Amino acid sequence: MTPEQLSTAIVDVLTTLSDEGAITLPDGVPTTVTVERPRQKGHGDYATNIAMQLGKRAGMNPRAFAELVQGGLAAIDGVAGVDIAGPGFLNITVEAGAQGIVAQQIVAAGASYGTSDAFAGEKINLEFVSANPTGPLHIGGVRWAAVGDALGRVFSMTGAEVTREYYFNDHGAQIDRFSRSLLASAKGEPAPDDGYGGQYIHDIARAVIEKRPDALDLPPEESLEAFRAGGVDMMFAEIKQSLHDFGVDFDVYFHEDELHKSGAVERAVARLTELGNTYEQDGALWLSTEKYGDDKDRVVIKSDGEGSYLSGDLAYYLDKRERGFDRCFIMLGADHHGYVGRMMAMCAAFGDTPHENLEILIGQMVNLVQDGEPLRMSKRAGTVVTIDDLVDAIGVDASRYALARYSSDSTIDIDLGLWTKQSSDNPVFYVQYAHARVASILRNGAQLGLEPAGSEFDPALLSDEKEGELLRALAEFPRVITAAAQLREPHRVARYLESLAGHYHRFYDNCRVLPMGDEEPSDLHRARLLLVAATRTVLANGLALLGVSAPERM
Repeated sequence: MTPEQLSTAIVDVLTTLSDEGAITLPDGVPTTVTVERPRQKGHGDYATNIAMQLGKRAGMNPRAFAELVQGGLAAIDGVAGVDIAGPGFLNITVEAGAQGIVAQQIVAAGASYGTSDAFAGEKINLEFVSANPTGPLHIGGVRWAAVGDALGRVFSMTGAEVTREYYFNDHGAQIDRFSRSLLASAKGEPAPDDGYGGQYIHDIARAVIEKRPDALDLPPEESLEAFRAGGVDMMFAEIKQSLHDFGVDFDVYFHEDELHKSGAVERAVARLTELGNTYEQDGALWLSTEKYGDDKDRVVIKSDGEGSYLSGDLAYYLDKRERGFDRCFIMLGADHHGYVGRMMAMCAAFGDTPHENLEILIGQMVNLVQDGEPLRMSKRAGTVVTIDDLVDAIGVDASRYALARYSSDSTIDIDLGLWTKQSSDNPVFYVQYAHARVASILRNGAQLGLEPAGSEFDPALLSDEKEGELLRALAEFPRVITAAAQLREPHRVARYLESLAGHYHRFYDNCRVLPMGDEEPSDLHRARLLLVAATRTVLANGLALLGVSAPERM
């Protein structure tokens, strides 16, 4: 019996009590009830505080309310007992058979186990990374590659239609500085004071010359444009390839330059003007953002007729909404924290709901540490640590897992020594080893002619304490995914997998799965093999959500 099934059962009990007039709930019976694993042993298999939540609303003492729920719940098939603790906690113990059936359900569901309809019907645009094509992808952008892709997978598993989008910043002052840096390198001159350095600049400048041997002979403006166009194309191709090698691909690559060439900016300004949210002052066009919570109004079109940086944001947001996205997510680095207020004001100015139609997730810094010392620079990029530096050091699986394992609003230190260890100290090794160990047991069972229990499976056989703990952990997986989607926290999946691996190892150490010597295979062996197969399914599904492989052998 899963937490979801118990939640449904409690809702049914509450509905019956309400229909019979035993309780009166002014807001009606809730559609779901939170059911959790108790923190302490001896408090049952599951617990809920629903009586404490609803008792006072029903004009009753919570414990008296709990007693009513207790009676109805105890009569449900699969529930072995219901105890009331403290002011009204309900501790629920399920029958071994009702609990063991979870293993069979998981194996039957396979790759679909963990799916839900929590976000069904939602059309989500998930924009992440979006690094400027002025240099290799740095470690901060790599964090968003891992977290953003994992979040997209989590949203998809909860029923959403997800579009991964990369906003290609090929317009503005940074591109100008990049272009001038390339031109200076090609001429053998030092980089401009505000330009870019690093070996990659010289490599790209040489590549542009190889492709356009006449680039330095063109008139100044045309020469600069040749280096701009060629350099941006090459840098973007490299970023795109690095991300692909990292297991991250995008559905849409949106070019900022197109917004300014296509008239999208003018359309956005016209829409905001129609809504009465723009005004002219000092020769410029302003957006009234202060009335929507921003600290001041913002210039959209400057006095020289050029669009401000915000003008592109306006056009891009409107374009996404016109493409039919219900929710637009933007993932940004910590240095963009001050950007949130104006973006939410922009959302409201369009008549949308901030933090609903538009959500901005802020990610903190990532530091690489080796032998206790931080790594500060890439040999190639010169100023930052890049995606290739990280992957070369610890590999794709460890990189993705390490970056997705922590809440994105916390700064993290990635110890390169730790993440290359082949021991339980290394979280990704610990989880992958559990999967490999499970796969090995299933192979060994097959060699003995022993397969996981099928239709004849007796779930009551899985009655050992460690079997019960593992079954309850497996049953939590769908709720972990839903919570990860609702809270935008895919790191919950990683932490869950580590906990699940621990439960599996303890089960294996206490419960012999395969027969020894001349021992005849029994139904218990087959039942335990089914539990092993269920564990394999959940470990593989969870690792897939993080974009990490599930090895068969290690």
